[in-house]
Amino acid sequence: MQHPVKNRLVVLDTETTGLNPQEGHRIIEIGCVELLNRRLTGKRFHSYINPERSIDEGAIAVHGISNDFLKDKPLFKDIVDEFIKFIQDAELVIHNAPFDVGFINHELSKLSLNGNKVTDYSSVFDTLAYARKKHPGQRNSLDALCKRYNIDNSHRELHGALLDAEILADVFLLMTGGQFSLISDEQTERQQALEQPVLLESVQRPALKIILCDADESIQHQQRLEAIQQESGNCLWQH
Repeated sequence: MQHPVKNRLVVLDTETTGLNPQEGHRIIEIGCVELLNRRLTGKRFHSYINPERSIDEGAIAVHGISNDFLKDKPLFKDIVDEFIKFIQDAELVIHNAPFDVGFINHELSKLSLNGNKVTDYSSVFDTLAYARKKHPGQRNSLDALCKRYNIDNSHRELHGALLDAEILADVFLLMTGGQFSLISDEQTERQQALEQPVLLESVQRPALKIILCDADESIQHQQRLEAIQQESGNCLWQH
C-alpha cells in the first residue's frame, strides 16, 4: 500500500447536484484543508458554487443544500483560479477519488484552461482504495472509518464538503500511522520528555532501623486479624 510521498497534502471533498457529471450534474461545494509534513496548517479553501441547474432531491437529502441557497453563489469559473492555486503541486487526499476527480475534471473541461484535468495540477491519493487494501472485507465508508479509528463525527448530521475534508484529514493521519501528527510540536516535545527514562542517582544511606512490637501490640494485632477473619471469612494475613 503506497503512502503519499509529497510533504504538502490537500484533503479535498465536494458536494454535487447528483451522481453523474455525464448527465449534466455539477459541483455545488468544494472544501479543502492543508497538511504540511502530516500536520494540519489551518489553511483551507472553501466555496459554495452556483451549478446553474437544479439539485436532485436525493442529493439534497444527503447534504441539505438547497437551490435557493446557491442562487447568489459564484460560478465555478469565478473560483477556479483560487482553487487551482490552492491545490497546485500538492497531493490530493480524497475518499473515493474517482467521484470527486470526475466532477472536477468535468468542470475544468468546460473552461479554456491550460489543463483540463486534476492531474495536470496535482497527484491524487484515494483513501477509499487504501482502506479497502488495509481493511479487506470490511465497511470503509467515512463514517465506518471514523468508528474504527475512534474519531468523533457526531456533529456530522449531513454531508458537507469542508466538514468531511476535516474529518477525512483525521482519518487519513490515523489510518496511515500518524496519530502523533494530530498534536502540536509543543505537545510532542512534552510527550517525548515524559517518555525519557528517569535516572536515579545512587546514594549511600544508613541501614533502616527495625523496631519490634511489644507483647501488648502483638496481642492487639492478633485480635484485629481474628476480627477480620470473622467478618470476611478469609483473612489473608492469617495464612
